[in-house]
Amino acid sequence: MHNVGKYGILYKILLHGEQGKGSAPCGVPGQEKERKRIGKGLLNLRFKWVVISSLFYVMYAVPKAEYMLRHPEKYTDEEKFAFAMKIVGHMKKRARTETLVYGAENIPDEQGCIMYGNHQGKYDALGILLSLDKPCGVLWEKKQASRFLSRQVCGLINGVAIDLTDIRAKVRSIKEVSDRVKDGQNFLIFPEGGYADNHNELQEFFSGCFACSQASKGPIVPVVVYDSYKSMNSNTFEKVTTQVHYLRPIYYNEYQGMKKPEICELVKSRISTKLEEIKNCEREKKVI
Repeated sequence: MHNVGKYGILYKILLHGEQGKGSAPCGVPGQEKERKRIGKGLLNLRFKWVVISSLFYVMYAVPKAEYMLRHPEKYTDEEKFAFAMKIVGHMKKRARTETLVYGAENIPDEQGCIMYGNHQGKYDALGILLSLDKPCGVLWEKKQASRFLSRQVCGLINGVAIDLTDIRAKVRSIKEVSDRVKDGQNFLIFPEGGYADNHNELQEFFSGCFACSQASKGPIVPVVVYDSYKSMNSNTFEKVTTQVHYLRPIYYNEYQGMKKPEICELVKSRISTKLEEIKNCEREKKVI
């Protein structure tokens, strides 16, 4: 019965939910409150089912993850990332989700890059990470990264937590991401800084996170997720298919000299164009 209290933390997620919150930086308190208000009406039955049905697996996976984090000298980054993906893959299976991946060849192999994607729900980062062949870090909001299970996964993938309430801490986190990209690691960031009930519609992009690319001078890979919200932010239990599209990379010589808002608009416009293209294709399929 001792473990029941420890793992009972999972059930707090069911009561206190995570609607309106994302895993990445650049949100601001007022807009975060608004997203929480919008998301309050969501029951999120699908995510609750994923949590409940994964309890016994989590009781095995978390202690192993903690051991790996306590003994980093025994495991390579690839081994830690692979185990994190086993955890994520289990959640994907319980969510009855399959993901179609397009444009993976657009991810540069020769140097570290930063992927910037649109944000729809809890499955966004999971679907993207599962589609990658090599380790990739994620810039997580500190409160999210400290939650049970999120903390273990964040540690295994060498993610970076960012405290949005502390300016100095934000600078340190951006520098850490930039330095790691310079060293060849890939990173994933969601410039929208969170999600509400926005589904396949874009929200405001925050330009601050593009300082990571300005400092690292690495390639930018715009990423489009489509129907990703259906996996863990809906109330149905039917099988769902989501999409991940990696767009043509934007190299440093293309954004050199641009200010953060200009880079932000460039990335957002490419994501928006692709998102509209996907919507049109899906509408045509329904008509046929």
